[in-house]
Amino acid sequence: MDKKIDPKRTWPKGYEPKEDPGEDLSIRLGLMTNILNKKTEKKLNTDIFKVMATRRSTRKFSKNPVEKWKIDKILAAADTAPTAGNFQGFEIFYISDKETKEELVKAANKQAYVNTPLVLVFCMNPTRVKLDFPAKVIMKFSIQDATLAAAYSQLAASALGLSSIWIGMFDEEKVKEIIGTELRPTSLLCIGYPIKKRPAKQRRQLKELIHVVEKKD
Repeated sequence: MDKKIDPKRTWPKGYEPKEDPGEDLSIRLGLMTNILNKKTEKKLNTDIFKVMATRRSTRKFSKNPVEKWKIDKILAAADTAPTAGNFQGFEIFYISDKETKEELVKAANKQAYVNTPLVLVFCMNPTRVKLDFPAKVIMKFSIQDATLAAAYSQLAASALGLSSIWIGMFDEEKVKEIIGTELRPTSLLCIGYPIKKRPAKQRRQLKELIHVVEKKD
């Protein structure tokens, strides 16, 4: 792929690529295509079931930065998440500023682990969902879209050897003010390298979790 940067293309503020001959822009210019076609990185766990089984929430992160290629893949994963009508009724705010992260800590009930090397704020954007349904249904689609996108990013982070913490407790209005949007935030996904890897946690037995609905006589 031609690596030359298209100056007419709109890039997310603070995430613009630079004229670096060594930078492969294929990920940013075609996220889904890159995932499907690019050779697997050595530091990537491709066993999805192992990724899901070993993923653990982390509250103590190393200060080591997350590599750009890993951030690209985490964002690409969100882009591949299933959405209502494939309209992708969500937006992602990539927080790279230290002061903004500190403000988000305050907005998230002073949860210090919100300030991690990589912070993503997932927001609903129901205006993207061009389906002929009542507004209440469109809103539900949008919150589902944003939640699925965040979950895909979280699993991608785990596959890349990173850990994360999903933040759902925060002041929505304060978060909107901090990141400069009118869109409703659904979750904060805080990602980084764990100081210590935690073992898999015991879950419910399937017989306790699954409820079989059979045909009534």
